[in-house]
Amino acid sequence: MAEQVISLIGAAMILVAYGGQQMRKMRATDIAYILLNLAGSLILAVIAFRVRQTGLIVMEGVWALISGVALMRLFQKK
Repeated sequence: MAEQVISLIGAAMILVAYGGQQMRKMRATDIAYILLNLAGSLILAVIAFRVRQTGLIVMEGVWALISGVALMRLFQKK
């Protein structure tokens, strides 16, 4: 039960970032956008790993990796 709630929180984080970008409230280079994607994808990747969902592990793992690189680039610019 708790795992379901946590996974919903992770999914909501990614969807908030996506919705914010689509409604032009966030840009892909905003720290909030990057952090929402990073945290949400890490949460979903960990849960996918626990239940052995290979496709979801790959998708969320790569999503987290891309978000992590974007975050590092953002801090390197500043």
